[in-house]
Amino acid sequence: MAITSCLTNTFKEELLGGYHSFNASGDTPAGSAFKIALYTSSADLDTTTTVYTTSAEVASGGGYTTAGEALTNTGVAKSTTTSYTDFSDVSWTSASFTARGCLIYNSSTISGLTTNATVCAIDFGGDKTVSSGTFTIQFPTNDSSDAIIRITS
Repeated sequence: MAITSCLTNTFKEELLGGYHSFNASGDTPAGSAFKIALYTSSADLDTTTTVYTTSAEVASGGGYTTAGEALTNTGVAKSTTTSYTDFSDVSWTSASFTARGCLIYNSSTISGLTTNATVCAIDFGGDKTVSSGTFTIQFPTNDSSDAIIRITS
C-alpha cells in the first residue's frame, strides 16, 4: 500500500467538465465544498482514486472524526503561464493519532458530479504523530510556484 502525491485522473476530467469550483466567494456551481481526510500508512491513494474512502482512514477518536474537516479555499489566481489555487491551513486540536497522508475531495452534491469526488492525494513523506496536541496541515503559499493545485502551460 502507498500514498502517491497527485491530482487524481477523475478530478482533471471533472475540472474540464466544470464540476469543481474554487472561487473563494460565490461558488459556481453552487455548493462546492472541499474537505480533507487523513489516512494511515495502510492507505492506497493515487491517480486512480475516484472517491473519498474510509479504507485505511485515521479512525474516529483522539480528536479526529472520519470524513475529515472542511477546507477554506484561498481563491483562484493566475500568473503569465500558471493558474493556481490553494486552501487555508487546517488543524485538529486535542489530537492523538498518526497519519501518513491525506485526501482532498469535493463533498458537494452537484448534478453530474460523483458524490465525494477526489481532487488530490498527498503523501506526508512519513508517518506524522501527534499526542495530546494540535495536528496542523500547513498548505503552501497560494502562488504560481507553490500552490497545491497549479495548471501550467
